[in-house]
Amino acid sequence: MTPAIYDEATANALPRPPRGDWLKRQGKWLIILPPMLFLLVFFLIPFGFALVISFADTAVRVPPFTDILSVSPDWHIHLTLNLGNFKYLFSDEVYGLSYLYSLKTAFFSTVICLGLGYPMAYAIARTSKSTQSILLLIIILPFWTSFLLRVYALEGIIRETGLLNTALLWLGVIDHPLQIMRTTFAVYLGIIYSYLPFMVLPLFATLEKLDHSLLEAAADLGSPPWRAFIEVTLPLSMPGIIAGSMLVFIPAIGEFVIPTLLGGPDNLMIGRVLWDEFFGNRDWPVASAVAIAFLVLLVGPIALYQHYSTKQLEA
Repeated sequence: MTPAIYDEATANALPRPPRGDWLKRQGKWLIILPPMLFLLVFFLIPFGFALVISFADTAVRVPPFTDILSVSPDWHIHLTLNLGNFKYLFSDEVYGLSYLYSLKTAFFSTVICLGLGYPMAYAIARTSKSTQSILLLIIILPFWTSFLLRVYALEGIIRETGLLNTALLWLGVIDHPLQIMRTTFAVYLGIIYSYLPFMVLPLFATLEKLDHSLLEAAADLGSPPWRAFIEVTLPLSMPGIIAGSMLVFIPAIGEFVIPTLLGGPDNLMIGRVLWDEFFGNRDWPVASAVAIAFLVLLVGPIALYQHYSTKQLEA
């Protein structure tokens, strides 16, 4: 059998794949790579450090914890894991109470934001395009100011000598200033005030795309407006409800600034506990164990909820 002669002319004669095929094959990786690198650098690597520190012991040094991995002079590697940090979370009721209080506060704040944000988003979606731009600008406008400054501004409104009490005293509605600061109500008010736009914007994006001919068809079939809303508008707006709820619930559950500035000593949320352990007690191993346990408890239910919601939307 005569071997094939491969020369330059034969190579030029062979069909070459179009240049766009490589981009089509690798294009998805070029899109996925930047967010993957971002998650690796700003989430996975810090999470790995926190996980390692959670198994260490507290030490009077910089940084204030021992090494879990050491090498002896005879080149033997020793791995020392301290599980007492996680055991301590179950022995001290402060951590359990802070977990439950954070979950309760974030849940009810999300429900209230949904109750306030849905009518706002629905009203904005039903207005004209020019009016929508103005209303959306009003919703987005607070983001142009620092989050800390907005919380301080709210404190100036609700404190005993603030704008609210001054106005109510001047109008004769109350006889003495209302005690709003350092209460649970102030914490809820601060979270709702800060995170309500995160609920309104996803809901508006979903409701604005709603096909109004479906509502007209429901009306033609004799459905009253309230039933058309429950059976047509509400199910179709579920993606916005889920997205807005996650955008409010996740940051609210780890909130630190609002409970510290507006809440009292009884408003012990997990973000404040972490701050006290890291910077007050300088007990980094216990603080890391608190953060890891909280992440494990939080990610599981949220992942299951999102998976179930995705399946429902696909169905």
